[in-house]
Amino acid sequence: MEKVTHERMFRFSGKILFWQNRRSILSRLPPLPKEKEVRVLVACEESQAGCIAFRKRGHDAFSCDIQPCSGGHPEWHIQKDVLLVLLQGWDMLIAHPPCTRSCNSGVRWLWERNLWGEMREGAEFFKKLLYCNIQKKCIENPIPHKYALEIIGRKYDQIIQPWQHGHGETKATCFWIDGLSLLKPTKIVAGRENRIHRLSPGPNRGMERSKTFPGIAKAMAEQWG
Repeated sequence: MEKVTHERMFRFSGKILFWQNRRSILSRLPPLPKEKEVRVLVACEESQAGCIAFRKRGHDAFSCDIQPCSGGHPEWHIQKDVLLVLLQGWDMLIAHPPCTRSCNSGVRWLWERNLWGEMREGAEFFKKLLYCNIQKKCIENPIPHKYALEIIGRKYDQIIQPWQHGHGETKATCFWIDGLSLLKPTKIVAGRENRIHRLSPGPNRGMERSKTFPGIAKAMAEQWG
């Protein structure tokens, strides 16, 4: 009986030494590296929804627009033409270029008001963002008409809806994606209200229609950041 007790004590002491040595070794190891901080440029965004979402994930994100920001963080906002800052070492570009003359819902006005010049100018701006030298990018717009697509030279990769990300509304949004995964739905909810389409006319209607839904911005930051 005494022999067994001694063997048990020896084994127990050995286990204690093992864990003490293990803790000592682990305490001397360098800390694990943190996730790489990503430099994100969110273009044509005055609301700062995308910028703030990436900031919450610990990334170096900035919004950029010719308008002042309305998101409450002017220190994270670059108020100038985005084409002037594309070559400043960004890891990722999220862009929301103006869509007034390129979206399919307004194609009739190209003929009725002879807006072909404005359409070409907008599509060429879109094209410069899409083919800029930033490896990871997502360019967002409503469903385009065929005339804009001919200039852009490439069809969209994905269509998403706000109701896939926690907002009970409809607004078909196209993504042209490079170097990033397709955006996965995060919170499918009931409700298919077309609130954006029914906004009252006014000076701020275009700005309100173009604001990024917070749920979509959060999904981008979580899945791409």
